[in-house]
Amino acid sequence: MKFINNLTEKEYKKFFTSQKDAHFLQSYEWGQTQKDGRGLIPYYVGVKDNQNKVIACALLLKRKTPLSMCYFYAPRGFVLDYHNQELFAFFTEGLKKFLKEEKAIYLKVDPGVKYQDINENGERINGENNHDIFASFIKLGFIHKGFYKLYEGNQPRYTIRVHLNKDKEEIIGNISKTYMNTIKRSYSYELEIEEGHNIDIMHDLILNNAQKDGFKAYSYDYYRSFYKHFQKEGHVKLLNVRLYPDKIIKKDKEELEDLQAKIAAGEIKKKNLADAKDRIKRLEKDLEIFTPYEKQYPDGKIVCCAGIAYTDYASWLLYLGNDALGERCFAVNRSYYEALNDAINKKLDFFDLFGTVGDPKTTYKKLAGLHEFKRKFGGEYIEFLGEFDLVNKPFWYKVLPTLLKVYRKLRK
Repeated sequence: MKFINNLTEKEYKKFFTSQKDAHFLQSYEWGQTQKDGRGLIPYYVGVKDNQNKVIACALLLKRKTPLSMCYFYAPRGFVLDYHNQELFAFFTEGLKKFLKEEKAIYLKVDPGVKYQDINENGERINGENNHDIFASFIKLGFIHKGFYKLYEGNQPRYTIRVHLNKDKEEIIGNISKTYMNTIKRSYSYELEIEEGHNIDIMHDLILNNAQKDGFKAYSYDYYRSFYKHFQKEGHVKLLNVRLYPDKIIKKDKEELEDLQAKIAAGEIKKKNLADAKDRIKRLEKDLEIFTPYEKQYPDGKIVCCAGIAYTDYASWLLYLGNDALGERCFAVNRSYYEALNDAINKKLDFFDLFGTVGDPKTTYKKLAGLHEFKRKFGGEYIEFLGEFDLVNKPFWYKVLPTLLKVYRKLRK
């Protein structure tokens, strides 16, 4: 076997696309996205066997530090058979030599590997586990960074993943009834679902969410880079939800007049009267909300946009932005539902809702609500192994956090 510091694009993509378990964050396109969008330097390393065939690979993202040093990050890496201990050990030794050559302080990796089966409360249950892979990381010299429950790491340590190796009826049937009720209500607004190509729209909607929910969005250039590189291989889709205020107003007025007339004529049964009055209140509120936009958007308004990343075997709903009108008509719920159907129609292995918490009852920000939203999708609640660091310079590894704090203060 031979460790390769610089696999060609063709070599990397050929092996990556052959691996069903490979995460999109290890794709060649993701490396180019981070290069153009965030200024990181991608390295595509791997292992070849004696027949010169690639049998392992990894995307390593290089970030420079003060004093002419650097560190690396392998998001959801590596792409290899972790149960092949000989290969894993050889790959690790190659990484250690690579880090020395690059004068790197350390390499961080957060494998896209399930740690153990858990219940709805995030607690371990009997079933599948990969404790042996965890032990292999430790044996090979990696330092585990802890079993964090929230978003303390580079990536969430938990996710909700819908496996698609079932009939469509069963997959949809696993979605909670309350969630499906919101989907049915979204159809009452006659929303149009379309594939988008305008990064400006998605970025503006994400900024709206960022301001509302208190998180920092990436720049326009970052999202443009993401779309540009993943589009080359057909591995991205922008899913737009378009709303027509004038059509909603026309339909709501007709329904409102009809309900009011039926109530006045005593045509609605007593047991259904409360529901009818609730519907009237919602229609009146809709008219109040949508009327100011009736003439402003004759061609409709995109009120929600989802950015979906793909490999040949799976999809991840990665980015999503919406506005107040979209929230009113359940556009976010509809986006996830349409993304799931898209994955089913493409005959993918799974659809990943990309990140949740390990503590479903957390009071931190709005993460518990986000988790509950994703949980209703009926997917598997997955706990990953977590982050591991492979340290090359122990002293600088200890002082780096302090060094970066000082450096950032000086830059200000």
